[in-house]
Amino acid sequence: MATCLVTGGAGFLGSHLCDELLARGHRVICVDNLETGSLANIEHIRSERFLHLNLDIIEPYFVEEPVDFVYHLASPASPIDYLRLPLHTLKVGSYGTHHTLGLAKKHRGRFLLASTSEVYGDPQVHPQPETYWGHVNPIGPRGVYDEAKRYAEALTMAYHRQQGVDTAIVRIFNTFGPKMRPHDGRAIPTFLRQALQDRPITVFGDGSQTRSFCYVDDEIRGLIALAESGYHLPVNIGNPNEFTLLELAETVVEVTGSSSEIVFEALPTDDPQVRQPDISLARAILGWEPTVDLREGLRRTIEQAGEEALVGAAR
Repeated sequence: MATCLVTGGAGFLGSHLCDELLARGHRVICVDNLETGSLANIEHIRSERFLHLNLDIIEPYFVEEPVDFVYHLASPASPIDYLRLPLHTLKVGSYGTHHTLGLAKKHRGRFLLASTSEVYGDPQVHPQPETYWGHVNPIGPRGVYDEAKRYAEALTMAYHRQQGVDTAIVRIFNTFGPKMRPHDGRAIPTFLRQALQDRPITVFGDGSQTRSFCYVDDEIRGLIALAESGYHLPVNIGNPNEFTLLELAETVVEVTGSSSEIVFEALPTDDPQVRQPDISLARAILGWEPTVDLREGLRRTIEQAGEEALVGAAR
Protein backbone atom coordinates (compact mmCIF):
# COMPACT_ATOMS: atom_id res chain seq x y z
CA MET A 1 0.00 0.00 0.00
CA ALA A 2 1.46 3.34 -1.10
CA THR A 3 0.73 6.67 0.53
CA CYS A 4 -0.37 9.25 -2.06
CA LEU A 5 -0.65 12.98 -1.43
CA VAL A 6 -3.08 14.77 -3.77
CA THR A 7 -3.09 18.57 -3.81
CA GLY A 8 -6.39 19.93 -5.06
CA GLY A 9 -7.92 16.63 -3.96
CA ALA A 10 -11.39 18.11 -3.40
CA GLY A 11 -11.60 19.48 -6.94
CA PHE A 12 -13.11 17.82 -10.00
CA LEU A 13 -10.08 15.84 -11.16
CA GLY A 14 -8.53 15.57 -7.72
CA SER A 15 -11.56 13.96 -6.12
CA HIS A 16 -11.83 11.39 -8.91
CA LEU A 17 -8.12 10.66 -8.43
CA CYS A 18 -8.62 10.20 -4.67
CA ASP A 19 -11.48 7.77 -5.33
CA GLU A 20 -9.42 5.68 -7.77
CA LEU A 21 -6.31 5.59 -5.57
CA LEU A 22 -8.41 4.42 -2.62
CA ALA A 23 -10.08 1.82 -4.83
CA ARG A 24 -6.60 0.51 -5.67
CA GLY A 25 -5.86 0.06 -1.96
CA HIS A 26 -3.64 3.10 -1.35
CA ARG A 27 -3.66 5.59 1.51
CA VAL A 28 -4.60 9.10 0.37
CA ILE A 29 -3.82 12.48 1.90
CA CYS A 30 -5.97 15.14 0.26
CA VAL A 31 -4.66 18.73 0.56
CA ASP A 32 -7.21 21.35 -0.45
CA ASN A 33 -8.15 24.74 0.97
CA LEU A 34 -11.51 24.58 -0.82
CA GLU A 35 -10.94 27.81 -2.76
CA THR A 36 -12.30 26.13 -5.89
CA GLY A 37 -12.73 22.56 -4.58
CA SER A 38 -15.69 21.36 -2.55
CA LEU A 39 -16.23 19.10 0.43
CA ALA A 40 -19.22 17.72 -1.49
CA ASN A 41 -16.74 15.97 -3.81
CA ILE A 42 -15.15 13.97 -0.99
CA GLU A 43 -17.88 13.75 1.66
CA HIS A 44 -18.85 10.26 0.49
CA ILE A 45 -15.42 8.87 1.41
CA ARG A 46 -15.59 6.82 4.59
CA SER A 47 -12.18 5.25 4.84
CA GLU A 48 -9.49 5.15 7.50
CA ARG A 49 -7.02 5.38 4.61
CA PHE A 50 -8.20 8.90 3.70
CA LEU A 51 -7.25 12.20 5.32
CA HIS A 52 -8.22 15.73 4.25
CA LEU A 53 -5.92 18.60 5.25
CA ASN A 54 -7.35 22.10 4.78
CA LEU A 55 -4.14 23.90 3.81
CA ASP A 56 -3.20 26.68 1.40
CA ILE A 57 -0.15 25.39 -0.46
CA ILE A 58 1.14 28.85 -1.35
CA GLU A 59 2.41 28.83 2.25
CA PRO A 60 5.01 26.25 3.40
CA TYR A 61 3.33 23.06 4.62
CA PHE A 62 4.54 19.76 5.97
CA VAL A 63 3.38 16.15 6.18
CA GLU A 64 5.19 14.03 8.72
CA GLU A 65 4.23 10.54 7.60
CA PRO A 66 6.14 9.02 4.65
CA VAL A 67 4.71 9.84 1.21
CA ASP A 68 5.38 7.64 -1.83
CA PHE A 69 3.57 9.62 -4.55
CA VAL A 70 2.72 13.32 -4.80
CA TYR A 71 0.05 14.27 -7.33
CA HIS A 72 0.15 18.06 -7.65
CA LEU A 73 -3.23 18.98 -9.12
CA ALA A 74 -4.00 22.14 -7.13
CA SER A 75 -4.75 25.22 -9.23
CA PRO A 76 -7.69 27.35 -10.30
CA ALA A 77 -8.37 25.80 -13.70
CA SER A 78 -11.48 27.33 -15.24
CA PRO A 79 -11.46 30.80 -16.83
CA ILE A 80 -13.99 32.04 -14.28
CA ASP A 81 -11.66 31.02 -11.44
CA TYR A 82 -8.29 32.19 -12.73
CA LEU A 83 -9.71 35.49 -13.99
CA ARG A 84 -11.20 36.02 -10.52
CA LEU A 85 -8.01 34.88 -8.78
CA PRO A 86 -5.13 35.93 -11.06
CA LEU A 87 -2.48 36.47 -8.38
CA HIS A 88 -3.49 33.37 -6.45
CA THR A 89 -3.27 31.33 -9.67
CA LEU A 90 0.29 32.56 -10.26
CA LYS A 91 1.23 31.88 -6.64
CA VAL A 92 -0.14 28.33 -6.76
CA GLY A 93 1.93 27.68 -9.89
CA SER A 94 5.07 29.15 -8.33
CA TYR A 95 5.09 29.00 -4.51
CA GLY A 96 2.64 26.09 -4.37
CA THR A 97 4.65 24.00 -6.80
CA HIS A 98 7.91 24.89 -5.03
CA HIS A 99 6.55 23.87 -1.60
CA THR A 100 5.04 20.66 -2.97
CA LEU A 101 8.23 19.69 -4.80
CA GLY A 102 10.10 20.31 -1.57
CA LEU A 103 7.77 17.91 0.21
CA ALA A 104 8.33 15.26 -2.47
CA LYS A 105 12.10 15.77 -2.12
CA LYS A 106 11.93 15.38 1.66
CA HIS A 107 10.02 12.10 1.39
CA ARG A 108 11.87 10.90 -1.73
CA GLY A 109 8.52 10.37 -3.36
CA ARG A 110 7.57 10.37 -7.03
CA PHE A 111 6.15 13.81 -7.97
CA LEU A 112 3.60 14.29 -10.75
CA LEU A 113 2.78 17.81 -11.94
CA ALA A 114 -0.65 18.27 -13.48
CA SER A 115 0.14 20.71 -16.27
CA THR A 116 -2.22 21.62 -19.08
CA SER A 117 -2.69 21.75 -22.82
CA GLU A 118 -2.90 25.53 -22.33
CA VAL A 119 0.92 25.60 -22.32
CA TYR A 120 0.59 25.27 -26.11
CA GLY A 121 -1.46 28.49 -26.27
CA ASP A 122 -3.14 29.02 -29.66
CA PRO A 123 -1.00 26.41 -31.37
CA GLN A 124 0.65 26.73 -34.75
CA VAL A 125 1.21 22.95 -34.81
CA HIS A 126 -1.75 20.59 -35.08
CA PRO A 127 -2.18 18.17 -33.38
CA GLN A 128 0.10 19.19 -30.53
CA PRO A 129 3.08 16.92 -29.67
CA GLU A 130 5.02 17.31 -26.44
CA THR A 131 7.99 18.63 -28.44
CA TYR A 132 6.03 21.74 -29.52
CA TRP A 133 7.00 24.79 -27.45
CA GLY A 134 3.73 26.66 -27.82
CA HIS A 135 2.41 30.06 -28.85
CA VAL A 136 1.25 31.78 -25.65
CA ASN A 137 0.35 35.41 -24.93
CA PRO A 138 2.01 35.99 -21.52
CA ILE A 139 0.28 39.34 -20.87
CA GLY A 140 -3.25 38.45 -22.00
CA PRO A 141 -6.04 37.65 -19.52
CA ARG A 142 -5.37 33.91 -19.84
CA GLY A 143 -1.65 34.42 -19.26
CA VAL A 144 -1.93 34.03 -15.48
CA TYR A 145 -2.96 30.39 -15.93
CA ASP A 146 -0.86 29.56 -19.00
CA GLU A 147 2.35 31.02 -17.56
CA ALA A 148 1.75 29.59 -14.09
CA LYS A 149 1.69 26.13 -15.62
CA ARG A 150 4.66 26.79 -17.91
CA TYR A 151 6.67 28.04 -14.92
CA ALA A 152 5.60 25.02 -12.88
CA GLU A 153 6.93 22.76 -15.63
CA ALA A 154 10.27 24.60 -15.62
CA LEU A 155 10.44 24.39 -11.82
CA THR A 156 9.65 20.69 -11.87
CA MET A 157 12.45 19.97 -14.34
CA ALA A 158 14.88 22.12 -12.30
CA TYR A 159 14.12 20.06 -9.17
CA HIS A 160 14.63 16.90 -11.21
CA ARG A 161 17.91 17.99 -12.79
CA GLN A 162 19.51 19.77 -9.83
CA GLN A 163 17.92 18.14 -6.78
CA GLY A 164 17.39 14.64 -8.15
CA VAL A 165 13.65 14.60 -7.43
CA ASP A 166 11.79 11.82 -9.25
CA THR A 167 9.32 13.88 -11.32
CA ALA A 168 6.74 13.52 -14.06
CA ILE A 169 4.69 16.08 -16.00
CA VAL A 170 1.26 15.40 -17.47
CA ARG A 171 -0.28 17.85 -19.92
CA ILE A 172 -4.01 17.46 -19.41
CA PHE A 173 -6.40 18.21 -22.25
CA ASN A 174 -10.11 19.03 -21.81
CA THR A 175 -11.63 16.53 -19.38
CA PHE A 176 -15.25 16.05 -18.35
CA GLY A 177 -17.47 13.88 -16.17
CA PRO A 178 -19.43 13.85 -12.91
CA LYS A 179 -18.48 16.44 -10.25
CA MET A 180 -17.95 19.24 -12.76
CA ARG A 181 -19.22 22.56 -11.40
CA PRO A 182 -22.23 23.67 -13.49
CA HIS A 183 -21.17 27.32 -13.49
CA ASP A 184 -17.41 26.99 -13.96
CA GLY A 185 -17.53 28.52 -17.44
CA ARG A 186 -16.18 25.58 -19.42
CA ALA A 187 -17.98 24.25 -22.48
CA ILE A 188 -19.37 20.87 -21.42
CA PRO A 189 -20.81 21.82 -18.00
CA THR A 190 -22.22 25.01 -19.50
CA PHE A 191 -23.81 23.24 -22.47
CA LEU A 192 -25.23 20.45 -20.27
CA ARG A 193 -26.70 22.93 -17.80
CA GLN A 194 -28.31 24.95 -20.56
CA ALA A 195 -29.60 21.91 -22.46
CA LEU A 196 -31.11 20.25 -19.39
CA GLN A 197 -33.06 23.45 -18.74
CA ASP A 198 -34.04 23.81 -22.42
CA ARG A 199 -32.31 27.20 -22.47
CA PRO A 200 -30.31 28.57 -25.41
CA ILE A 201 -26.87 26.98 -25.70
CA THR A 202 -24.26 29.73 -25.98
CA VAL A 203 -21.41 29.04 -28.40
CA PHE A 204 -18.54 31.53 -28.57
CA GLY A 205 -17.51 32.82 -31.98
CA ASP A 206 -18.91 30.86 -34.93
CA GLY A 207 -18.33 27.53 -33.18
CA SER A 208 -15.63 26.42 -35.63
CA GLN A 209 -12.88 26.33 -32.99
CA THR A 210 -12.03 22.78 -31.96
CA ARG A 211 -11.51 20.90 -28.70
CA SER A 212 -10.82 17.30 -27.72
CA PHE A 213 -12.77 15.92 -24.76
CA CYS A 214 -11.53 13.10 -22.52
CA TYR A 215 -13.83 11.32 -20.09
CA VAL A 216 -12.57 11.58 -16.52
CA ASP A 217 -12.11 7.83 -15.92
CA ASP A 218 -9.74 7.65 -18.89
CA GLU A 219 -7.87 10.76 -17.73
CA ILE A 220 -7.34 9.44 -14.20
CA ARG A 221 -6.14 6.10 -15.54
CA GLY A 222 -3.56 7.98 -17.62
CA LEU A 223 -2.38 10.11 -14.68
CA ILE A 224 -1.79 7.07 -12.49
CA ALA A 225 -0.03 5.19 -15.29
CA LEU A 226 2.37 8.11 -15.78
CA ALA A 227 2.99 8.49 -12.04
CA GLU A 228 3.81 4.80 -11.79
CA SER A 229 6.15 4.92 -14.82
CA GLY A 230 9.76 6.06 -14.71
CA TYR A 231 9.27 8.76 -17.34
CA HIS A 232 10.26 12.38 -16.59
CA LEU A 233 9.44 14.55 -19.61
CA PRO A 234 5.94 15.92 -20.38
CA VAL A 235 3.27 13.54 -21.66
CA ASN A 236 -0.06 14.50 -23.24
CA ILE A 237 -3.07 12.75 -21.71
CA GLY A 238 -6.27 13.52 -23.58
CA ASN A 239 -8.66 12.22 -26.20
CA PRO A 240 -7.39 12.80 -29.77
CA ASN A 241 -10.91 12.81 -31.25
CA GLU A 242 -11.48 16.45 -32.22
CA PHE A 243 -14.83 18.28 -32.34
CA THR A 244 -15.83 21.82 -33.16
CA LEU A 245 -17.69 23.56 -30.37
CA LEU A 246 -20.73 23.68 -32.65
CA GLU A 247 -20.54 19.89 -33.05
CA LEU A 248 -20.24 19.58 -29.26
CA ALA A 249 -23.35 21.73 -28.75
CA GLU A 250 -25.30 19.66 -31.28
CA THR A 251 -24.17 16.43 -29.59
CA VAL A 252 -25.26 17.69 -26.16
CA VAL A 253 -28.69 18.57 -27.56
CA GLU A 254 -28.95 15.10 -29.08
CA VAL A 255 -27.85 13.19 -25.97
CA THR A 256 -30.07 15.19 -23.59
CA GLY A 257 -33.09 15.28 -25.91
CA SER A 258 -33.22 19.04 -25.33
CA SER A 259 -35.26 21.58 -27.26
CA SER A 260 -32.53 24.21 -26.80
CA GLU A 261 -31.55 26.40 -29.70
CA ILE A 262 -27.90 27.27 -30.33
CA VAL A 263 -26.94 30.94 -30.14
CA PHE A 264 -23.59 32.63 -30.73
CA GLU A 265 -21.65 35.11 -28.57
CA ALA A 266 -18.41 37.08 -28.93
CA LEU A 267 -15.22 35.04 -28.80
CA PRO A 268 -13.13 35.57 -25.61
CA THR A 269 -9.63 37.06 -25.87
CA ASP A 270 -6.90 34.53 -26.78
CA ASP A 271 -9.39 31.67 -27.08
CA PRO A 272 -7.46 28.86 -28.87
CA GLN A 273 -8.73 28.02 -32.35
CA VAL A 274 -7.64 24.38 -32.25
CA ARG A 275 -6.86 21.89 -29.51
CA GLN A 276 -5.98 18.26 -30.21
CA PRO A 277 -3.42 16.08 -28.41
CA ASP A 278 -0.89 13.91 -30.14
CA ILE A 279 -0.93 10.91 -27.78
CA SER A 280 1.69 8.83 -29.60
CA LEU A 281 4.02 9.12 -26.61
CA ALA A 282 1.37 8.01 -24.09
CA ARG A 283 0.58 5.01 -26.27
CA ALA A 284 4.27 4.11 -26.59
CA ILE A 285 5.50 4.49 -23.00
CA LEU A 286 2.31 3.88 -21.00
CA GLY A 287 0.23 1.69 -23.28
CA TRP A 288 -2.53 4.23 -22.62
CA GLU A 289 -5.31 5.55 -24.79
CA PRO A 290 -8.88 6.63 -24.05
CA THR A 291 -11.73 4.14 -24.34
CA VAL A 292 -14.84 6.28 -23.71
CA ASP A 293 -16.14 8.37 -26.61
CA LEU A 294 -17.87 11.74 -26.28
CA ARG A 295 -21.48 10.52 -26.47
CA GLU A 296 -20.91 7.69 -23.99
CA GLY A 297 -19.08 10.07 -21.64
CA LEU A 298 -21.95 12.55 -21.75
CA ARG A 299 -24.45 9.77 -21.01
CA ARG A 300 -22.37 8.55 -18.05
CA THR A 301 -22.01 12.11 -16.75
CA ILE A 302 -25.77 12.69 -16.78
CA GLU A 303 -26.51 9.28 -15.28
CA GLN A 304 -23.93 9.41 -12.51
CA ALA A 305 -24.14 13.09 -11.58
CA GLY A 306 -27.89 13.50 -12.01
CA GLU A 307 -29.66 16.37 -13.72
CA GLU A 308 -30.08 18.35 -10.48
CA ALA A 309 -26.32 18.42 -9.85
CA LEU A 310 -25.56 19.36 -13.45
CA VAL A 311 -28.04 22.22 -13.44
CA GLY A 312 -26.85 23.58 -10.09
CA ALA A 313 -28.21 26.51 -8.15
CA ALA A 314 -29.72 29.34 -10.16
CA ARG A 315 -27.48 32.40 -10.53
